[in-house]
Amino acid sequence: MKILPCLLNGMVNAIPSKSQAHRALICAALADRQTRVECASQSKDITATAACLSALGASMTLERDCYTVQPLKPDDKNTASLPCGESGSTFRFLLPIAGALGKKASFLLEGRLPERPLSPLYEELVRHGLILSPQGANPFTAEGKLIPGSYLLDAGVSSQFISGLLFALPLLNADSELRLTGKTESFPYVELTMLMLEKFGIKIELNGMVFSIPGNQKYISPGALGIEGDWSNAAFWLTAGVLSESGVTCEGLDLQSRQGDAAVLEILSRFGAQIKKSGGSVTVSGGKLRGIEIDAGNIPDLVPVLAAAASAAEGITVIRNAGRLRLKESDRLSAISSVLNELGADVRVTEDGLIIKGKERLSGGQVSSWGDHRIAMSAAIAASFCAEPVVILGAEAVNKSYPGFYNDLKLLGGNYTIC
Repeated sequence: MKILPCLLNGMVNAIPSKSQAHRALICAALADRQTRVECASQSKDITATAACLSALGASMTLERDCYTVQPLKPDDKNTASLPCGESGSTFRFLLPIAGALGKKASFLLEGRLPERPLSPLYEELVRHGLILSPQGANPFTAEGKLIPGSYLLDAGVSSQFISGLLFALPLLNADSELRLTGKTESFPYVELTMLMLEKFGIKIELNGMVFSIPGNQKYISPGALGIEGDWSNAAFWLTAGVLSESGVTCEGLDLQSRQGDAAVLEILSRFGAQIKKSGGSVTVSGGKLRGIEIDAGNIPDLVPVLAAAASAAEGITVIRNAGRLRLKESDRLSAISSVLNELGADVRVTEDGLIIKGKERLSGGQVSSWGDHRIAMSAAIAASFCAEPVVILGAEAVNKSYPGFYNDLKLLGGNYTIC
């Protein structure tokens, strides 16, 4: 994709939250009756979760941007092949669930997903009754029946491990406890899981770093629910607004959302952006941008696009606590540095983050998406303050989370051609 330099402005609707959609479809598949889940955009990750739930025995019918979910039957399909694609959420959420259901499951993994870590979740599942393939195997198989008891996880590895157990443990025939150690990372995603479980009647008590999880619980369908706008993907357009005097407006966002990436507004404000909120819309416009310090512990998905903004900010921006980005769809710290430096930026990788020296304008050029949706989208946003066009190789990587990204880029005045 060849992106021509152009400041973006106008209005765009936020797509549905991928994080919330994963959780809603899983809870609906485990519920007592039919649930309708409104989801106006279907990315590869969401269709992977829907396909895997179908493989486990649920019925997932998509019509007019709405999933009708008939829950799986407890004794149906004791052997299942689950096509996870590259979706870490799908794999890590459904692995404990398959164990709780006593399914013999074969998880089919793509991209870097087989390489992404499973410890310490792996050891806890084995300790509680599952027989698992060696880590890194593909397909990855799991069999046996998960047993209740005391579980222990390092909270600094992945919030997805915690969420997976929170989905699964209420289904077991006795009470369980999940104790967290270490520094919690991306905890807002765990809060999203807790909120969705609450919508389906699941009761879990959190006291400090310990979850108390009663067994023998039933998922009770609310009948229907909608998915709120996705702050992670809206962040690309809001960041583009920083570079535009007239600004970019993103509608369909919940200003009280518990999504961790809603923190993008506070961070952009510290960069020097002007922010206006009204109802469910946010408008971000430019100001004199200055370098800042960013703790990425709870907002790892924002780092690629914030790094693009930092490249246009006067002075130095330091991004810390982002070491886990090395284990995403790409090594994102290396990918961000490579892409932005090839476009003329000044980015240095540290042990757990980035140091970025801002410039008035980048030069442009040809870059790789690294097969990573967030790297491709960040490169497209960076193109808006380049002197020459930006060519993105592997630009289709956006389909993982945002298939309509380039259409929305055009809606905001972006100009591109397919090479």
